[in-house]
Amino acid sequence: MALSDFFSNFHLFARWFHVFAGIFWMGCLYFFNFINLQLQPALDDATKKAVNPQLIPRVLWWFRWGAMVTFITGWILFAMVYMYTPGVGGGPTNLFQDAEGLTGRAAWILLGVLLGSIMWFNVWFVIWPSQKRIFGLGVAKAAPEELPALRARAALFSKINTYLSGPMLFGMLAATHYSAMNPVTLAVFAGIGLAFVWSAYKISSKVGKIG
Repeated sequence: MALSDFFSNFHLFARWFHVFAGIFWMGCLYFFNFINLQLQPALDDATKKAVNPQLIPRVLWWFRWGAMVTFITGWILFAMVYMYTPGVGGGPTNLFQDAEGLTGRAAWILLGVLLGSIMWFNVWFVIWPSQKRIFGLGVAKAAPEELPALRARAALFSKINTYLSGPMLFGMLAATHYSAMNPVTLAVFAGIGLAFVWSAYKISSKVGKIG
């Protein structure tokens, strides 16, 4: 197998795992925000005590490791596409910069990378530590008086991630569709992404009641 063939195949598998893990991550994120958020108030205390310790830690496992694999493979892909040329070596590629500086494609992907990295940070350093204390997962369980603040903190950053997911996904996709980052295009599609998430929150409160 030629070096270029190995590089091409590794690139394909890295992209495959990146998308696969991203589906797990986003699926769990949307479960928490569009399904579980509406479900919990409908459960009585006895049901919550019976169901949540069995359900939520399982979802959190896929949630956080989906985020981690997405994050790692994303940076691998960024390095392979924008910072390495087969047969030449490391350094910015033509896709990253041209005679005029940073390319439009690189600008879009960097937007996606920035937002995705913020979301990953929120998962591993805010949401997961809060949930660990709520459920006593590997650490001492939080005292009852601490639980409301921990739940509110986890919910807030989960909601932030949900809103960031729209512009983040657009940045990832726009990299191969737009030759330049136009501020108007960025503002319009970021607005559409945020509006879509806002609408999903509104619809989620009615799902199951409207057929």
